[in-house]
Amino acid sequence: MGIEEKLPAGVLLSTVEGLAGYMRKASFWPASFGLACCAIEMMTSGGPKHDLGRFGMEVFRASPRQADVMIVAGRVSQKMAPVVRQIYDQMPEPKWVLAMGVCASSGGMFNNYAIVQGVDHIVPVDMYLPGCPPRPQMLIDAILKLHDKVQHTKMGAHRAAEIEELETAALAALPTSEMKGQLR
Repeated sequence: MGIEEKLPAGVLLSTVEGLAGYMRKASFWPASFGLACCAIEMMTSGGPKHDLGRFGMEVFRASPRQADVMIVAGRVSQKMAPVVRQIYDQMPEPKWVLAMGVCASSGGMFNNYAIVQGVDHIVPVDMYLPGCPPRPQMLIDAILKLHDKVQHTKMGAHRAAEIEELETAALAALPTSEMKGQLR
């Protein structure tokens, strides 16, 4: 006989981490950072047809101090890289980054000295969104997956232990250059 049977009907049991995760996922405030053609698709996703407001993201913030999600939409030039990092550093914790489009994810078709070959060389990326340009439906799907990730993120000492565990697993992983057709 657990505590659930002793409580009256209508009482909800949860953890502080669970409630905080639910509140965080329901109130993303994205920083507007459109750099190329992917930015048009990002703007379209906020319009009436796709309506990001259904997911608590109706206002794109012009100030990084009010944002907790950075959507890097498009190619990042070498000159723009320090600006991307500065905006990321100005965002309050917790913060998440979504790389929208193949150019933001890996440099895309621009394999030259002027374009950063993936925004993950500048800031840590939480979600990669492929496509050239990705459709608004794909952006919404990536945001919903990021919602799930944020809702299940641990807090405090549990978060520090989770980060330590993830870093240890990443260091122990086989480098991709040595994978030779293995699926992982």
